[in-house]
Amino acid sequence: MKKIIVVLGVCVFIGSVRLKAADTNSPPPAAQTTAVASPTDTRYGLFNLLDSRSAYGQGVYPEPFLVDDSDLEVNEARLDWLHTEGHIQQDDLETAEIEKGFGLTTLELEVHYERSATDDVITRAFDNVDLGARRPIFQFVSQDGFVDSTFGAGIEVGIPVNSALSKNAELVPKIFDDLKLGEHFTVQSIFGWSKLYGSGDVGGLETFEYGFDFGWTIHHDELPLPGVQQLVPVLELAGETELNKDTPGRNSLLANLALRANLDTVGGVQPRLGFGFVLPVDNGARQDQHWGIFTSLVFEY
Repeated sequence: MKKIIVVLGVCVFIGSVRLKAADTNSPPPAAQTTAVASPTDTRYGLFNLLDSRSAYGQGVYPEPFLVDDSDLEVNEARLDWLHTEGHIQQDDLETAEIEKGFGLTTLELEVHYERSATDDVITRAFDNVDLGARRPIFQFVSQDGFVDSTFGAGIEVGIPVNSALSKNAELVPKIFDDLKLGEHFTVQSIFGWSKLYGSGDVGGLETFEYGFDFGWTIHHDELPLPGVQQLVPVLELAGETELNKDTPGRNSLLANLALRANLDTVGGVQPRLGFGFVLPVDNGARQDQHWGIFTSLVFEY
């Protein structure tokens, strides 16, 4: 009897070991199986040319000074003042601008007032009223987000006000690219073709316009200045090349060494202060001016 009990006990023990081994090697029940989620598709827009991961329109790109703005602006107002000195001429250009975003399209309105002094002649007048629109067309964002590029197109129309400085209408179709590399470096590039319509010496003048804005964003945790969210040193290059008339091929290139400070938001409005020193780069620019200063106050709301 004892032998039978011992044999039965051994059989039960071996069976339990085999069952545990079978449970260990078997796959988990279907209810406990976790499916691996596929990557989310970030492409959208017409023909999926845009990428929702892009930093375009997120306040990453600093507002330019001499170069036309190309980022998406939802609600922005700004006041600029540019003072330049030449051999026998002084110029002051004041600009008021409003930008409003509708989806991915930015509309802008600019009003310019200029004071020009040459020898004993002083001219004060409004320049063209500029209406503009721009929109992104294609975006590329690398897998790790290090490279972020937005290509787009825009148009600007200058409406004359029949002043001493504003006699001709202007049409400027343009293309742009906003590039971000990493967390700090940005490049905004813009290229346009300008044509003046109307009578006078400049009627029919065609000009190739181009500009580059290089920025390096310093965040508050890297430089904790009181009341400053970001500090952005900027180098700008803004030029134009005449394509026809009396001096085809004449080029004028300006550089601007500037600093933009994005301040803390106050009552839903973020002020962004800017100051730049403008200097000519080539002979064409030196004929018009020797140096200049640029101040800019932007309100994001």
